[in-house]
Amino acid sequence: MNATLPPELFWLATCCAMTGLSWLPYVANRFRELGPPGLSWFPPSDPPPRAPWAARAMRAHLNAVENLVVFAPLALAVPLAGLGSPATALACKVYVLARAAHYAVCVAGMPIVPRTLAFLAGVAAQMSLAWVLVTA
Repeated sequence: MNATLPPELFWLATCCAMTGLSWLPYVANRFRELGPPGLSWFPPSDPPPRAPWAARAMRAHLNAVENLVVFAPLALAVPLAGLGSPATALACKVYVLARAAHYAVCVAGMPIVPRTLAFLAGVAAQMSLAWVLVTA
């Protein structure tokens, strides 16, 4: 980790990269199922994926994007406000690890309990950052 970069920003960049790449398995499956896209101006409608894991991967990606909208401003605001601490760095790390676990659990098709626990761990990390900001 870069010594001059606040850890909250390191974990934010890691999360952005992870979220930004999490669509790749879905698209690779689409190429496998449908072949490369044609060059027609008005392509035919996109049928749903035949592989259940691919549909789950796309939903997990969308969920990650929706949650990044909450996490990113919090992770940016903490160091900007001069409130960075080992606890806020840990919260950011927990958030990123929880999002990685959520994606993996979703794609694997595991039951709702592990998926929900991973999701709630991420929410708890977000709320801990918000708490630091609103109580400063």
